[in-house]
Amino acid sequence: MVTIFNKSRQQAICAEVQAGAHGLRYSCVMPTADTLQEIDRLYRRDARRVFATLVRLLGDFDLAEEALHEAFRAALEQWPAHGVPGNPSAWLVSAGRFKAIDSIRRQARLASTETMDQPLEAIADETLPTEQSTELEDDSLRLIFTCCHPALAPDAQVALTLREVCGLTTEEIARAYLTPAPTVAQRIVRAKAKIRDAKIPYRVPEPDELPMRLDSVLRVLYLVFNEGYSPSSGAVLTRADLSQEAIRLTRLIADVLPPPPIAEVHGLLALMLLHESRRAARADGAGHLIPLEEQNRTLWHAGLVAEGCALVEQALQMPGLGAYSLQAAISAVHAEALTAEQTDWEQIVGLYDELLRLQPSPVVALNRAVAVAMHAGCAQGLTLVDELLTLPAMQDYHLAHAARADLCRRLQRWDDARASYQAALARTQLEPERQFLQRRLAEIAGC
Repeated sequence: MVTIFNKSRQQAICAEVQAGAHGLRYSCVMPTADTLQEIDRLYRRDARRVFATLVRLLGDFDLAEEALHEAFRAALEQWPAHGVPGNPSAWLVSAGRFKAIDSIRRQARLASTETMDQPLEAIADETLPTEQSTELEDDSLRLIFTCCHPALAPDAQVALTLREVCGLTTEEIARAYLTPAPTVAQRIVRAKAKIRDAKIPYRVPEPDELPMRLDSVLRVLYLVFNEGYSPSSGAVLTRADLSQEAIRLTRLIADVLPPPPIAEVHGLLALMLLHESRRAARADGAGHLIPLEEQNRTLWHAGLVAEGCALVEQALQMPGLGAYSLQAAISAVHAEALTAEQTDWEQIVGLYDELLRLQPSPVVALNRAVAVAMHAGCAQGLTLVDELLTLPAMQDYHLAHAARADLCRRLQRWDDARASYQAALARTQLEPERQFLQRRLAEIAGC
């Protein structure tokens, strides 16, 4: 585990505290390893939930972000001497709020007090219902519905959610989506300004609003999970922190939304859990990608598989069945097969037929073509893939070329396989995928 609060940062904080904000001097007890580990654990587990509550209390994203960091700074200063409080999350919220009040008071010395008294009074009078973790969870739900408000552009919803709900830096978001960091920063700034200027409410929508508002939230959570489970670029195959955050938020939505239950919420959660169940089997000890059919299925997480399959069964019986539930059903068919050879490809093709009818797209058609190849023969699947590769949208899609390469390899069409592997290699940005394609090329080099 990489420690968030390293030694140099601790020393810098102690130096600042000793100097004092107002020229005073304080003593600073260096945190012990146990205290640092606890603060690090809390930061990873609760920082974004504490931030969500601070957004509600302070009414401003940037002020809440500053308050969050000040609260953890205060924890580093005070907990070594006084111990970790019984309810550390509530302590951090309280510390952050009062740090924000101090900041506003300092600003008031340079501004008209008439413009500062009202927000300061509102913040000071706000109660802190944070004695239970459910309040933090409720605020997380409010925050994600705010970040995914339909008044914001779709790309802004994703960027703002990744930044404010999941805690990614602007640079990390930019790398994930192959977008210049200044562009991502502008999207986030504009989205915050839109929320402020349009007075978008910081709340969970009323029941009659939920169906419309849920679509954008689920779409963003789906994208966040995918970026954690199968990043679009970078040196690592997965980012477990992103996937787990998406699962946590989706589970939260499923748990707290009023009845009746909504099929697509259960379907998306099932889809995430079934994919997550395979994480340990997706790479070997050296980090090399292992395709689904070659994975050691004993490494699949049985508890996540069972929960995911149960959620799929529930979703399939609910009204409003959609794309997430169908994708989860496909994953459940894979999960129920004890070996790759026992996979019910006929059922998977049928599910892709329904998914393609519901959500026609070249990517869905590509996945269906691979399923057809596994069910009816590689030659039939290859014909479908070749048809898809004539579409402009697919010509730069590395997975389409990789699928063609694999089918050609199985058919022992070695020259075609090599050409398609090279085409896929030229288009992928994820290093483990590049290494996998290079290994496949090496395997057929003498054929």
